[in-house]
Amino acid sequence: MKTQTIALTTTEVAARFNELAQQEKWFEIQDELFAENVQSIEPTTASYLQDAEGKVAVRKKGEDWVSRVEELHSASTTAPLISSKHFAVGRLMDITVRGIGRIQIDEIMLYEVKDGQIVKEQFFY
Repeated sequence: MKTQTIALTTTEVAARFNELAQQEKWFEIQDELFAENVQSIEPTTASYLQDAEGKVAVRKKGEDWVSRVEELHSASTTAPLISSKHFAVGRLMDITVRGIGRIQIDEIMLYEVKDGQIVKEQFFY
């Protein structure tokens, strides 16, 4: 007998994302919610991070960034704002980064959902 799986809605993906984000479980978000062909897009003005495509490359990008963070002073993520195929969250961070120093990041993170998975993340800061 064939089992049929029903894809999560954007609202369900956003709710699970929020649950994990509030616990600072960013790699779990990637493992659980990202599609294999996910794209990660940085602002054109970003000087420290590059765009990445594919779950493995996006994971490496995240790991490389986390390895540079020397201290997390504070971080918070807003509840998601949800539309039919997208959701966005606000993120505030106060961190010390090796080679940069202490910085405050105030960003909007936009996610596109298709077939129950995140297919694109885009950052605005």
